[in-house]
Amino acid sequence: MKKLLLGDEAIAQGAIDAGLSGVYAYPGTPSTEITEYIQMSPLAKERDIHRRWSSNEKTAMEAALGMSYMGKRALVCMKHVGLNVCADPFVNSGMTGVNGGLVVLVADDPSMHSSQDEQDSRFYGKFAMIPTFEPSSQQEAYDMMAVAFDYSEQQKLPVLMRVTTRMAHSRAVVEIKDEARKENELNYNAEASSWVLLPANARKRNDIVTAQQAVLEENAVNSQFNKYIDGKDKSLGIIASGIGFNYLNECFPTGCPYPVLKVSQYPLPKKLVRKMCDECESVLVVEEGQPFIEDQLRGVMPGNAVIKGRLTGELPRTGELNPDVVKKALGMPTDENYASCEDVAPRPPALCQGCGHRDVYAALNEVLREYENPRVFGDIGCYTLGFLPPYKAIHSCVDMGASITMAKGAADAGQWPAVAIIGDSTFTHSGMTGLLDAINENANITVIISDNLTTGMTGGQDSAGTNKFEAICRGLGIEEEHLRYVVPLPKNMPEITRIIREEIEYKGTSVIIPRRECMQTLQRHLKQKKAKEANK
Repeated sequence: MKKLLLGDEAIAQGAIDAGLSGVYAYPGTPSTEITEYIQMSPLAKERDIHRRWSSNEKTAMEAALGMSYMGKRALVCMKHVGLNVCADPFVNSGMTGVNGGLVVLVADDPSMHSSQDEQDSRFYGKFAMIPTFEPSSQQEAYDMMAVAFDYSEQQKLPVLMRVTTRMAHSRAVVEIKDEARKENELNYNAEASSWVLLPANARKRNDIVTAQQAVLEENAVNSQFNKYIDGKDKSLGIIASGIGFNYLNECFPTGCPYPVLKVSQYPLPKKLVRKMCDECESVLVVEEGQPFIEDQLRGVMPGNAVIKGRLTGELPRTGELNPDVVKKALGMPTDENYASCEDVAPRPPALCQGCGHRDVYAALNEVLREYENPRVFGDIGCYTLGFLPPYKAIHSCVDMGASITMAKGAADAGQWPAVAIIGDSTFTHSGMTGLLDAINENANITVIISDNLTTGMTGGQDSAGTNKFEAICRGLGIEEEHLRYVVPLPKNMPEITRIIREEIEYKGTSVIIPRRECMQTLQRHLKQKKAKEANK
């Protein structure tokens, strides 16, 4: 059967067809569509595959690891910065090993279309001594899922699968299986002592996993996804990884005249690299992201072969690749088919008309004009757009949940007023522990949890704390008289400004919760309601 699928959708379908029992994820572009596809899959519903959103990437990783320990196959999905959040269980999962297959899917975002940095997740795989897969096409992404789950179970290790934005969000026709593999049965035969990382056990596992690296590298040399394609012109060899191999093929529709080493499974297959270095005068590395392969080559390559790539200027040091960029690196003429259009006027993002965040920022700005040098610490979400005109309301945005702890640190330094603004989903993702720190020290900060009843920035997914925020704050120990609720509407501006002013003047930790549904999800819910009424 053939389907036209996004890369994300091909990954999701591949996981289902490989006998998936659970997907665990926190929404983050460009990975969100994987979980959404599984949530909508008829077979996933029929099999009751776990497919609800997790509170954050760390809880997702830990839950998936728990499912794996029981012998079932689990998938964890996140964007690249989410891997930082779950680094602790991710790295330690390489040490404990797994039982059922465990694939950690990370979608990197070169050029930072919706991200804070250009992190390359392959470094995490090498650091954790975990095998890494990197598909070069949607078909390969689909096929690779089954292989990755099998490989995870064979090696008793999790597998990191890394894609980038263009792979995740471009479409291609994918040949899929007619029948999905059955789910694994519960399995209690694994050596569970490996999962208890007491120093005595961890030292044994460290020796085992370290020794296993030679096997993983030999497997990469013989992998169906790593190919050495010979060429007549030995003046240049090309190492292309992931979607870079796809771009290279677009440059040579009738076949590349140079030897090509396609790399889609790591550790780096050094034997194949040395073969290329022995044959070629120079080597160009075409890889999306940071110079991960290029850096390693300098310790692998024998002889006098010249290494070219991002570090030497043939390819740009930052940003996404495309076929035009690869052609330039090869000295080929280009029509600049992929250049940005300079005739289109820039249109910066903005908060939606009618968005409750607008009223929050309007009220906050009105109050803060009364103070000298106020500081507002922002967070990750659509409300980060409050940094832009006309509000220009926030002074920092670093990572998920940072607003509260940064405001606390500023207050510890003597800053006043110190205000934190955080969204509902971000608060339950990683803001609660920061608020607990602030409450325990009664830090002189005002925390605004701007609740739009959804995870708005990534498309309106369910938010883990909906209708629970007052209870959470009470449970953390906030004083009842300094836990305030408002409805962010223009008509309520006098009340909102009064409450913000009162809580700034309070010398301790206070929480204000402005709550109004996101305009996008509100419109969606109204349409659904009308459709239901029409069908009655």
